[in-house]
Amino acid sequence: MDHARLLVDIGGTNTRCALQEAGASPKLIRASKNRRFPGIAAVLKSYLDDLPADMRPRSGALAVAGPVAEKTITLTNLGWSFSVEGLREELGFEALTVVNDFTAIAMSLPYLGDDDVVQVGGGEPVPDRPMAVLGPGTGLGVSGLLPAGSRWVALSGEGGHVSLAATDDREATVISLIRQHQGHVSAERLVSGFGLSNLYMALRSLSGELGETLSPEEVSTRADSGDAVAREALEHFFSFLGVTAGNLALTLGALGGVFIAGGIAPKLRHALLSSDFRKKFESKGRYESYMRRIPTYIVTEKVPAFRGLAAILDGHMAG
Repeated sequence: MDHARLLVDIGGTNTRCALQEAGASPKLIRASKNRRFPGIAAVLKSYLDDLPADMRPRSGALAVAGPVAEKTITLTNLGWSFSVEGLREELGFEALTVVNDFTAIAMSLPYLGDDDVVQVGGGEPVPDRPMAVLGPGTGLGVSGLLPAGSRWVALSGEGGHVSLAATDDREATVISLIRQHQGHVSAERLVSGFGLSNLYMALRSLSGELGETLSPEEVSTRADSGDAVAREALEHFFSFLGVTAGNLALTLGALGGVFIAGGIAPKLRHALLSSDFRKKFESKGRYESYMRRIPTYIVTEKVPAFRGLAAILDGHMAG
């Protein structure tokens, strides 16, 4: 593996590492819980130190859950900070590429096959047109992919923090309650793991019960067992996801498709498929017929960022 490079997907909860040679599938994939480590260097060294000396890579690429605009990078929902150059030197690498995690996921989209996605609703992708991706997990990642000749331009932004709008009176009441406690209500406030917990707590409060705090997994479990408030929380979650995905599709003209990634959607795909997600996605007034043309997909590939990072290292990203 003389030409192997390290691929790393750093989320808010887990960091996944792998070795990959150009044109080959990732090998030696390992996931680590971030809470076990003081910082990213410790996570990566733990992985690298377990490799035989003749397999140790000399270069790598990281997908990080946070903005990548400065020499020092801070991971939004994790609290870790690191210098790209300092980390490269600490690892003993010749080269280190760092991109936003959803930039990497966006770059994976042209390389996903039918077995890597599940379509939600109708629509057909238009070749060589913009694509969009968003994903609720620890936070809400957002990106887009634009064609640039034979290559692609992946957008690096913070679209998860756009203001969330209500589409009916019940949604407006929920958002108003969240705003009283948390101020600005971004899409991430309600379309993420902690967002599902926020929804459940708000709806309990609106029903006159104590605003019990549950994990996203507990909300999902209660919904499966028939808890009416938990079921409504999931309904709002997917509705807000549909609204946000539709707004992104309109903004980018994403006729190539909109993809839902992240840690939550694949786990709850059956609930998503039976929800109002697609109805809310298409519900854009005079542009409803336009929205019906755009396909939406759940990304079921476990670590799409690996494919995106490999594509970046192979030179398929313009700019």
